[in-house]
Amino acid sequence: MRFVTFSHAGAKNRPGVVDATGQTIVDLSKEGIADLNALILEGEAGLTIARRALKQPKLKVPLAEATLGAPIPRPRRNIMCVGKNYFEHSKEFEKSGFDSTSGGQAVPDAPVIFTKAPSSVSPPGAEIPSHLDPTQSTDYEGELGVVIGRGGRGIAKAAAYGHVFGYVILNDVTARKLQSQHKQWFLGKSVDGFCPMGPYLVTADEVGDVTKLVLTTEVNGERRQEGKVSDLIFDIPTIIETISRTMTLEPGDVIATGTPAGVGIGFTPPKFLKKGDVVRIAITGLGALENPVA
Repeated sequence: MRFVTFSHAGAKNRPGVVDATGQTIVDLSKEGIADLNALILEGEAGLTIARRALKQPKLKVPLAEATLGAPIPRPRRNIMCVGKNYFEHSKEFEKSGFDSTSGGQAVPDAPVIFTKAPSSVSPPGAEIPSHLDPTQSTDYEGELGVVIGRGGRGIAKAAAYGHVFGYVILNDVTARKLQSQHKQWFLGKSVDGFCPMGPYLVTADEVGDVTKLVLTTEVNGERRQEGKVSDLIFDIPTIIETISRTMTLEPGDVIATGTPAGVGIGFTPPKFLKKGDVVRIAITGLGALENPVA
């Protein structure tokens, strides 16, 4: 199933599921679901409610008449992220001079985990507020997001996919000079509006083999990034095992899995985002996320 958060006819941020035609949204708020976080917490019962709602025409809204928000407009906790998780990007980041954590090591021995504040999330079509970056070094990072369904601690790799609710596109927008200056990444990653997300949260069963997905990023129509999920240095089960080894993952947690080569700092000189640019990220089967830059 494809879940969305949408606004229509004055009603804002309602949870919905897109029907089989791809042209209609079923309003899940009328089935007692407050938001997608609540649906995920319900587990299989939440999916059952969605399946039942799909059979009720009175709940349907034309997709063309709705405005889509981030599927999870306000994550319950920080977004967990993996840095330097594609080989070529890891190398370009180390060579860029902006990585204050590498110690000269291009490819990490273990997953590099950091977080972004929930307030960084923004919807498809929203402006990326580069003007809030005092260093004028705003960069894009197209990424696959993993949304946890069943929580847990000490999750083994072999069981990891059983804890995944679904997948979403996100843009791990970064103020590069802040990232470097502070010797850690939180401030440079957590500027308000620096995590566009959407348009769909697609359930794991519909995606199937996630390693076959391909991600592309374009800036003003120019292809900048292209990467296969199968090329991750640390795959999704390894990421889930690593994080859950020391902390409990909870339903609705969002994990950004890393970005391929081709980010702005990989060019000489760097191609930072500027007002008027448009960033478009697409992933096989998950749609496309497009945002202008302000």
